[in-house]
Formats: sequence, structure tokens, C-alpha cells
Amino acid sequence: MPLHIQTPLVESRPLSILTGRSIWLKLDALQPSGSFKLRGIGFACEHHARAGKRRFVSSSGGNAGIAVAYAGRRLSVPVVVVVPETATELAKGLIRQEEADVIVHGASWMEANAHAQSLIDETTAFIHPFDDPLLWTGHASMIDEVARTGETFDAVVLSVGGGGLMAGVVEGLDRNGLKTPVIAVETEGAASLAKSVEAGHRIELPAITSIATSLGAKQVCERAFELTQTHDIRCALVSDKAALSACERFLDDHRILVEPACGAALAMAYDDADALGEFEKVLMIVCGGATAGIDQQREWAAGWVRGSN
Repeated sequence: MPLHIQTPLVESRPLSILTGRSIWLKLDALQPSGSFKLRGIGFACEHHARAGKRRFVSSSGGNAGIAVAYAGRRLSVPVVVVVPETATELAKGLIRQEEADVIVHGASWMEANAHAQSLIDETTAFIHPFDDPLLWTGHASMIDEVARTGETFDAVVLSVGGGGLMAGVVEGLDRNGLKTPVIAVETEGAASLAKSVEAGHRIELPAITSIATSLGAKQVCERAFELTQTHDIRCALVSDKAALSACERFLDDHRILVEPACGAALAMAYDDADALGEFEKVLMIVCGGATAGIDQQREWAAGWVRGSN
């Protein structure tokens, strides 16, 4: 049995009424680690464990780190997660809850990642947060599950950070013979894919200015950019405020708390349904997220209210 679970595919009555379309949700927020990351990371960890690796090292202060820690505990393989100084106490606590060691190093993910790389030896597998074909193959399983239901869709809406989710979804569409367009949503302060498509080549953002830190890759993986040349991928941008509002409204509508990185995709229905264009039956990937709790989201919301006064 894989480490991830098969998640529900449900039609959202609130979002369908709101948008005048049929909106369906793939609820990967219900994965044991709190996000879709467990699909690909669990697949990669199982692969490396079978190959004889005796330790996993990763570099993520967010959902990927939690997923590696969960996979390691389930596989009885020790895990070290290197997080930057910006990692929240909540995120570090969730990683430690899964019995992994946490090392705080560097002001950014890039510095944490460099330190994590220095810890690798012949018995250690490095688990990248998003840029690894093993992860994409694991993430593709969510589309396998959708395809087995017999439901078909005019478009798939998903959030983009480093591009691992998008790469996995497209792989899943391809291996199920589907040419479904993908709407790739980013927040305005973390738009590395949209900016790359606009420039015609992969670019690196000077900084991440979005609260959606799980989308905080200054450069998408090369595979994600390549897919914009070969698959029907349409970039879309939403504000941090719209992403956070979508999280709050989704909690009211579906009793599930997600973080703003997931809210970015949901905001396409809540805040900008016209951007769904001609698509009548839409699949939205509810990718989840465990590192921004309700208190943090209320703090962000209160900041906007104060700023508007």
C-alpha cells in the first residue's frame, strides 16, 4: 500500500452555484500529512528505501518537510529536515511531531537547501521539495484516481509554486490519454511561472513578496516551464488578499482549512470566475497545506483591515 491515501472527488454545490458551472474538488488536503506533497514524496521515499538508503534529508520549512518526516516515520527511516530561519514554529513543530530532526540554517530556502545537500552521503537520499521526476510520478496518482471514477473535465485548476504539482498533474493527464487544459494559478508576489512564460524563458524572481509561502519558489523547475510549451497551460494571477479570502470562504463552505497557497487556486472560483472562460465542468485541486493555521490567517486578515483604515 502507498503512504498516501485515495482522496475524495466531490462536486462543490456552493462553488457550482457561485460560478454557474459544475465545480469539482479533488480533496488532497485530507492526506495524512495535510497536503498533496505526500503522494510524490511518499513515492520517492519508498523508492529510496527499497534501494537501501538508510536516511532521508530534505530542505523545506513547509509541507514537503512534513511529508518527508511522515514518510520516514512510516518507513522507519530517520529523517533530517533543514529549514530556513523564516520557518514558523508551527511548521517546525509539525515536522518534529513526525519524529524527524529539524536543523535551522540560513535566511532563505536556497541556503537551507545548500546545507541539506552537504549532509548527503552514500547511505542518504535527498528528497527535493518539488524538482524530481519521482515526485511528479507520485503526484500523478491523483489524476489516476479521478480517471477511474469516469468523470471528465473541461479544465483542471491548480496552484503553482515550484511546479511539482503541475508536472505531476500533466503526467497523470498524459498517462490517462487526457488533453485537458490546465489553469496554473500563482499569487502576484510569487509568479515565477507566469513571469517566465511572459519572458519566453525561465526567470528567477528577485524576491518572494507573497504571504503564500508554499508558493515561494523564486524559480519554477525546468520541467514545469517545458510543459507550458507542450500542454495547454494558462497562467493566472490572484492577489494575496483574494487567496486568503478564498481560504476563509472555503472553510465556511466545506469545513476544511487550507493555506493561502491552496487558496490561490480556489480564488479562481470565489473571486475571478470569469477567468474560467468557456469551461463548464472544472476540476480544482485542493492541495491543502498544514503550515498556516487559523491564527496566522486571522493575523494576516487583521493586517489588511488595519491597512485599509
